[in-house]
Amino acid sequence: MELLKHRILQDGRCYPGGILKVDSFINHQMDPMLMYKIAEEFINRFKGTHINKIVTIEASGIAPAIMVGYVMQLPVVFVKKKKPKTMENMLSTVVHSFTKDRDYTVCISNNFLTADDHILFIDDFLAYGNAALGMLDLAKQSGCTVAGMGFIIEKAFQDGGNTLREQGIHVESLAIIDNLDNCEIVIR
Repeated sequence: MELLKHRILQDGRCYPGGILKVDSFINHQMDPMLMYKIAEEFINRFKGTHINKIVTIEASGIAPAIMVGYVMQLPVVFVKKKKPKTMENMLSTVVHSFTKDRDYTVCISNNFLTADDHILFIDDFLAYGNAALGMLDLAKQSGCTVAGMGFIIEKAFQDGGNTLREQGIHVESLAIIDNLDNCEIVIR
């Protein structure tokens, strides 16, 4: 997606340790027009795939997931990083956050993720694949079908994409970063 690649090169910032900040247009301050184009691209890439629900994980995946759900006219559910006292029929798993370097016990109500669901998982980044693997565990617990996983940005050098693809998951990444060596952004 050329528009996204241009914005990453123009407005993204690189930090040592393989960190790419896109907080000025994706995951802190958001560009809703870009988010709409991102949703259209995901919809195009998963065209013909049976999907009845969009799922993401708190918090940075919520904006693109809602936009995809809005355009597709499908419900959107997000996996929570803190268990609400009122959640019933909870499914949970542990996910390690690369960015925050900590583990989260994430949860979702089985009322909103069932064996009847064919989900499209949407998130902002795919690095080591920890959030995606957590989602696969929740999907297995619920019995739902993971129809596909879409990521705005994939860091190919951190191998999460290969891990998911080797498991037969239909993965679509709109921009693939080959490396961030010397804080230079190299997009495939």
